[in-house]
Order: sequence, then C-alpha cells, then structure tokens
Amino acid sequence: MTPEDSSSYPFDLSLIIVSFNTREVLRESLQSVARERGDLRLEIFVVDNNSHDGSVAMVESEFPEAQVLRSEVNLGFGSANNLALERAQGRFLVLLNSDAFLHPRSLQLALQHMQENPETGLAGGRLVGRDSELQPSARMLPTILSDFLVMSGLAHKYSKSRFFGRFDRTWADPMQPAEVGWVPGAFSIIRPEALRKVGLFDPDFFLYSEEVDLCKRIQNAGYKIMYWPDIVVTHIGGESSRQIKTLAMSSSGAQLIRWSMRSTLLYYRKHHGAKVWLVKMLELTLFRLTSLRNSISSDPQRKERAQVSRNMVRLMQQAWKDTNGGRVSPPRPWSFD
Repeated sequence: MTPEDSSSYPFDLSLIIVSFNTREVLRESLQSVARERGDLRLEIFVVDNNSHDGSVAMVESEFPEAQVLRSEVNLGFGSANNLALERAQGRFLVLLNSDAFLHPRSLQLALQHMQENPETGLAGGRLVGRDSELQPSARMLPTILSDFLVMSGLAHKYSKSRFFGRFDRTWADPMQPAEVGWVPGAFSIIRPEALRKVGLFDPDFFLYSEEVDLCKRIQNAGYKIMYWPDIVVTHIGGESSRQIKTLAMSSSGAQLIRWSMRSTLLYYRKHHGAKVWLVKMLELTLFRLTSLRNSISSDPQRKERAQVSRNMVRLMQQAWKDTNGGRVSPPRPWSFD
C-alpha cells in the first residue's frame, strides 16, 4: 500500500475550520462546504476557540455532520488547527477560515491537483473579496530585503517590477499557477505525509506567521508550495482589514499589530538566527524616519501619520521585550494587556 493509494483513507478530505466568536460567517462558510462537497468523502471539523456567541450550538444544530472540538481557552490559529489535524483521517487536509467561502468545484479541483502533483506538500488558491477583488494569495518567504521594499513603499510604487514586487508577486499574472513561498491560511490543502515529516503548526505562533513557518518547514523537507488560481475562495477578512488605515485605532487594534510584530521576531529568530536584530533595527529606523518627515509638516493628516509611526516604534520595542528578541513566545493565550 503506497501513500498515494486513496483507498487506504476513510475520507478524501478532512476539512478544518477554526472559529472564535464568528457564528454568522461560520454558518455561511459551512453552507458553502455543504454545497461543494458533492460526492466527496468529506470529514468536517469545527474547532471552537472558547467562543461566547452561540457558535457551538449553531453548528451542532444546523450542521450535525461536523465534529465540534471545543477548547476551554483561545489557542490561536495554529494550535487550534492542530487539535483537528491530530485526529484527521483524510487523504488530504483542507484548512478553511471561518470567514472564507468556497466557490464551485473548489474542493474537487484542490483534490485533483494534489493527486496529480505528488511533489506538492501544501497549496492554496485564489482569494477574492465579496467584491471579487483579488486579495494577496501567493507570496514569497519574507526576507530583510523584501521587508524593506514593502515598508519603504517601493514595493507599492513599483508593483510591476519583479525585484520590487517580489514579496506579494504583484508583477505576476494571478491567473497562472506558480510555485511560491507561502500561501495565506484562509484556504490551504496539505499532504499529510508532509506534516508527518515536519510536524504540525508551531504553537509558539499564537497568531500570525504560523502558516509562513509551516510552509518554510515543508519546503525544507523537499516539497513544493503551490498556488492554483482555478481554486477560488471568497475571504471577507481581507476586506475588513483594508479598512484599518492607521494606528490611530483602538487599543485592541494596536495589540494585534504588537502580536504580528511578536510573530515576525519569532519567525526570524527561528529561521535566521541573529539576523532578527536587523529586522528590529530596519523597522525602528523606517518608523522613526517616517515620523520625523511627517512631524515637520503643518498638514494635520501628516501630523497624525507621524503619531502613528511613533506608536509603531513603541509597539516594536514592546514586542522585542515580550519575546526576548524572538527567543521565547509569551504564555498563551496572548492577552490584550
């Protein structure tokens, strides 16, 4: 019996959705799964991260085919997925955000592509908003250079350049499949054999960078990470995040950015060692320069942007302290203090 023998698996796909107080969009996501399952042998898990909005009762009442795994604490994205990944029996594993909805034939196409491409360890599809606008769906692994190009604005200014647009691959035709560095966790399909080689999500990443870390480990094990644009998924999270334009935001919004910075430092320390210090200095320098440039203007909007940059400096310094320079992950669940 070979790993490619699908008859040895009780399910074609194990589909996992992690939810934290997302009852209404979770219902819509599960409805899309029900529409697209067709004749697939489908195992469905919903991992609830200690929600208080009736999500569990809704799933148990309206989608009895789904297995609900409850956590008494918010485990974050990666560790919550691990609860189901440890139990999944499908030939392939599909991760779907609770605010993501499958388009026609998405599951069938994902299964077909993985069967036809045994060298692929993990793959994603084309993410779009409700307005059908393309979202970043296929990225290259982060480097200090790509971070500089994005933060400096050069990646946006010269988005059609292979050099400047390298991180988000803004130069590429989004309708062409490609081998990439990583794909967002809103939708992905994974080969279980790859996870058996590299392990599950690293629990140190409570939120952000967990899928980047997993993709890098899968690549290091000799597998490809692929982007297949004929697999289409609506993801509303991308739409809402575009509405957050500044850091003159709520304290919870600032904390999420602090969490993102923590995860960035953890990722660089794990995979690039002492170079994490360069990441810290790059971000602090760019934020300080932006603050200085805007603070000398009399334009109120530029004054506000200067304050945003000063806040970013403070958050990076806090994140560095929180993680001891990327060496340790704060105790989970990460809190808003």
